[in-house]
Amino acid sequence: MRCLKHLYVTDPRDDKQRILETKGGLLKGAYCWILKNDRFQRFRDDPQSRLLWIKGDPGKGKTMLLCGIIDELEKESAKRLSYFFCQATEAQLSSATGVLRGLIYLLIIQQPSLISYLRAKYDTQEEKLFESINAWVPLTDIFMDMLNDPALEDVVLIVDALDECKTKHSELLYFIFKSPSHIKWIVSSRNHCPDIGPRLRNATHTAKLCLEDIESTICEAVDVYIRHKVDQLICEENYDDKIRYAVQHYLMSHANGTFLWQDLINFMSE
Repeated sequence: MRCLKHLYVTDPRDDKQRILETKGGLLKGAYCWILKNDRFQRFRDDPQSRLLWIKGDPGKGKTMLLCGIIDELEKESAKRLSYFFCQATEAQLSSATGVLRGLIYLLIIQQPSLISYLRAKYDTQEEKLFESINAWVPLTDIFMDMLNDPALEDVVLIVDALDECKTKHSELLYFIFKSPSHIKWIVSSRNHCPDIGPRLRNATHTAKLCLEDIESTICEAVDVYIRHKVDQLICEENYDDKIRYAVQHYLMSHANGTFLWQDLINFMSE
């Protein structure tokens, strides 16, 4: 439909695939710990828990962790899931308006009947609905109406790298906080974000998971990933065990509790 075409700013599914390819693929052994984490389980199972905030320093694997959570939640057929990956270097991926457009787009793809809420405003404004300086206002109205649809009973919305949303991030947070109580949100950000950190810390019905507080768990996940990548390298290049142990020891001793995705890939390709 034309309205869906004009709504489109990105397909978050393509963004997820690009991220996975760039970062070397998703390894379940490096993220499955979250499924047993007490705070994640309480967030998932407690109807009163509306928001899970995952925060950590660069290199802690927040984005890949959210990709893993997405894969696990998508296995639940009754659940409606929409997500968005913010990216500060891309204008379309670093604005609150872009976030809403991506979330709405993916939700409509899954439940086409929701397009009626979009068409109600689109039929009078067409593409200008999304290009206007005031686009945020009708988009929030449209999305709020969608989220209040009685057919949406089990919905999880995920926004990665909230700190990389550079335009109207305060308005986006306000929208998250005022969304219907049956809607669950998962957001991630770096530590020490003065614009969003205090508001998330003070939010009610919010579970907070700081990756620095579970350092041993993250280190174990990093080691699992390193062993997996080293095994791949050994198989591809037919190296002996001596080289395997040397490479594995080097990477593990230099990881410092971070995934160091790009450094890892560069080192192993030399």
